[in-house]
Amino acid sequence: MATAAFAAGIAFFVRQRRARAPLYDLHVAARRIFWVAAAAGSIVFGALMGAMFVGQQFLQNVLGYSTLEAGLAILPGVVLMVLTAPNSARLVNARGARFTLLTGYAFCLLGFLAILVLWKEGVAYWRVGLGYAFIGIGVGFAGTPASHSLTGSVPVDRAGMASGTADLQRDLGGAVMQSILGALLTAGYGAAFGTAISNASDPEKRLLTDSIVHQLLKSFAGAADIAQRYPRYAGQITEAAKSAFLSGDQSAYIAGIVAILLGAALVFFLFPGKDEEERLLAQYHSADISRSN
Repeated sequence: MATAAFAAGIAFFVRQRRARAPLYDLHVAARRIFWVAAAAGSIVFGALMGAMFVGQQFLQNVLGYSTLEAGLAILPGVVLMVLTAPNSARLVNARGARFTLLTGYAFCLLGFLAILVLWKEGVAYWRVGLGYAFIGIGVGFAGTPASHSLTGSVPVDRAGMASGTADLQRDLGGAVMQSILGALLTAGYGAAFGTAISNASDPEKRLLTDSIVHQLLKSFAGAADIAQRYPRYAGQITEAAKSAFLSGDQSAYIAGIVAILLGAALVFFLFPGKDEEERLLAQYHSADISRSN
């Protein structure tokens, strides 16, 4: 599957480079403001999706929230994202897209740090809400300049391309970050639970068939199912699963922090400041007018 996807990507790249009227103009996409904004936006939206993906499991598996309660728990992030977006637009006009993107990244970083440090077993909801609130503010600040830079750096006849790239930021960024964080969560959970099994007493180990061990190591849901089948050991199994989950999610959150730091470095070093951004946009506009004539 990966090979097929890679081959399709190469074929698409070659075709778009040669086509007279390409679906996705790679010459325009190579503009610094465009591709840096696209990459930066993907990381920001991916961080949001990744935090929600792992966080929902934490809330339900570790804290015992219902599905509805876990869904409502993210509301601080949603509300603050909506409230921040208008201020983000004003900040773009006043200080430029680079400054606004970095502001958003700073809040996203605070959000992941809060999640890493504060999200433990038995925590009060305000600590959960604080992590989501910081990430919501960060996405609210960073989302506007990412989209603004995409649309502002393309000719009018490529507005659809910019719009499609803005959608791709959310879809691709979310898919990649959820995959990475989910894989690290699963690997960390399995390793931690494997250690717990190794440290179990001999009478307990004799009950663990290969199929039971496989289900325990596979996921928290698998461990919960085993706990229901063996109520005598349900408390021990559940506590071991929670401890293993908390070990795995630390790796996921650290990966989120690393991704945010890399994205911030990309913006800091490669995205132009306000004056340079305005000069480049004027240059792009002039080139587009000359090409259309």
